[in-house]
Amino acid sequence: MSKLHSIKGNIQNYAWGGQKYIPNLLGIPSEDKPYAEYWLGAHVNAPAVLTSTNTDLNEFIDDNPKEKLGAAIASKFGRLPFLFKVLDVNDMLSIQVHPTKTEAEKGFARENKLGIPITAPNRNYKDDNHKPEIMVALSEFWLLHGFLAEAKLKEILTNTVELQGLISIFEKSGYQGLYQAVMEESDEQTEKVLRPLVERVLPLYEAGKLDKTSADYWAAKAYKTFCQNGKLDKGIYSIYFFNIVKVNSGEAVFQDAGIPHAYMEGQNMELMANSDNVLRGGLTPKHVDVPELLKHVAFEETHPNIMKGELQADGLERIYKSQAPDFELSKIDLRTGDVYSHLSTTSEIIIVLDGEVTMIESNKKLRRARGESVFIASDAEYKIKAASTAILYKATAP
Repeated sequence: MSKLHSIKGNIQNYAWGGQKYIPNLLGIPSEDKPYAEYWLGAHVNAPAVLTSTNTDLNEFIDDNPKEKLGAAIASKFGRLPFLFKVLDVNDMLSIQVHPTKTEAEKGFARENKLGIPITAPNRNYKDDNHKPEIMVALSEFWLLHGFLAEAKLKEILTNTVELQGLISIFEKSGYQGLYQAVMEESDEQTEKVLRPLVERVLPLYEAGKLDKTSADYWAAKAYKTFCQNGKLDKGIYSIYFFNIVKVNSGEAVFQDAGIPHAYMEGQNMELMANSDNVLRGGLTPKHVDVPELLKHVAFEETHPNIMKGELQADGLERIYKSQAPDFELSKIDLRTGDVYSHLSTTSEIIIVLDGEVTMIESNKKLRRARGESVFIASDAEYKIKAASTAILYKATAP
């Protein structure tokens, strides 16, 4: 029996998504709705489907996890340990932090004991897993990522007249004191500080006079996205506290537990642990549990590490290494006639982002073009032959 299987993922129509990129990638008509994410995985909420049998990928794996995942991964995780996605970020996502594995287990058990339904809007822990994640940009991509270095944050607070009152708090109480002060302040105080800021930067934004490297640009965009009900979102503060990071196509950023972050604009490939645990810190209409959030934030300066990936000996595959035990992401660049050969040590998911290839495993051949994907079971010896210049992304467990 072949270990190579054609799969089809699931589209998620979250409000922040764009309308063109994912439909264009998949070759489907674009309707008047957002196309935010394309999921390729075995997550119970939206599993990929084997096109030959119409079987959900999670059910296919559960039928014989040792054979599909490999004995080591099946024993360690019991399921496909990662979730692979294509993202098209048109509007900013919520500021968020993910818990460690240990804290996720404790939080999940605690909320279960309290009888909070999994689907409840005030539920923080949807499962008992951590959620480290890595992204590779498919376009120019912008995100918030961790706290600014101390000197830079002081400079921002000094040069932003409405935030100068926070300098003494930061000097006295550091990152935690600063962040806690604004997240716990009254709505009246938020209005008093942020309303003049918004009224100052909004005309500049609307006139096209702000650069994307400026916190003012994203503060204005956040206001227009999240504050149309008149109430100011405390997440606007974080735009001035965190690193604004630009990532070019083919570059990657890893985000571990505790690092506050938010995607702001662009397209990427994202690979994460198989979890839905998100503690939000603003820029969202969803539940924000400030006391729980503060338990998990890494209150320290972050120096963003933009990764280029490590080109392998074959000259075709570039692996983006991280410390996450759940996943590994790589990019495969092929020219016409190139052949990529590999032996899978565990299960893999591959999507073709551009071009056309033929995948060969045992006696099976599959032609895959832009937007098409495959699931490859453990211990498969396979080849990918390029019929044209092609770009593929591969997810696996290390």
